[in-house]
Amino acid sequence: MPLKAVLFDLDGTLLDTAPDFVITLEQLAEEYQVKPVSKDRIRQTVSNGARALTTLLFDLTEDQQGFEERRQRLLDIYYEHMGKHCEPFEGIIELLQQCATHQLDWGIVTNKPVRFAEPIIKAIQFPKPPAVLICPDHVDNTKPNPEPLIKACERLNCQPEDIIYIGDHQRDIDCGLNAGCETIAVSFGYLDEQDNIHDWNAHHIVDHSREIWPILTNKF
Repeated sequence: MPLKAVLFDLDGTLLDTAPDFVITLEQLAEEYQVKPVSKDRIRQTVSNGARALTTLLFDLTEDQQGFEERRQRLLDIYYEHMGKHCEPFEGIIELLQQCATHQLDWGIVTNKPVRFAEPIIKAIQFPKPPAVLICPDHVDNTKPNPEPLIKACERLNCQPEDIIYIGDHQRDIDCGLNAGCETIAVSFGYLDEQDNIHDWNAHHIVDHSREIWPILTNKF
């Protein structure tokens, strides 16, 4: 089937949003007077969300007292900083320009809530706005469940086999495989030191965004 759209995960795939989280956790650590964590550990944890970052900084589990208060404060601080320090990964803008030139739709399927995702996307000067944005707010089940990708396909008026999904986490690849999409795993994202990207069973693995376009052109 000819390729009709390419869909991206947001954090760690399309955009390098880690700098916003680094500043957020530095401020949070100062407020609670705890030892800050390294930038590398924050980058490795970003894709796992606010709960994982809260655990990383405070060494608390979700059922422990004070966890939810700290998580909410993290989100509040992040809301103040989001989009101010992040940027597309190297080569992403050129990739999206190629998509626009060839009239290939692109979109975003993320586990990031819409109240955070939309402002960040609007702050970036993309060659062409995303044709679709699917967040947890739009579905009953988040990745790795296939529902977000299926919802995106419905909005794009295409089938899962008509798209390629790109992500930096195993849940992204599982979501794509569960939906019946072709998948690309990117090693330049927020992989944890324990992750083995080769175990995810993605159709393709790339180390730089410039390697994505040749994969897409094979589907024209």
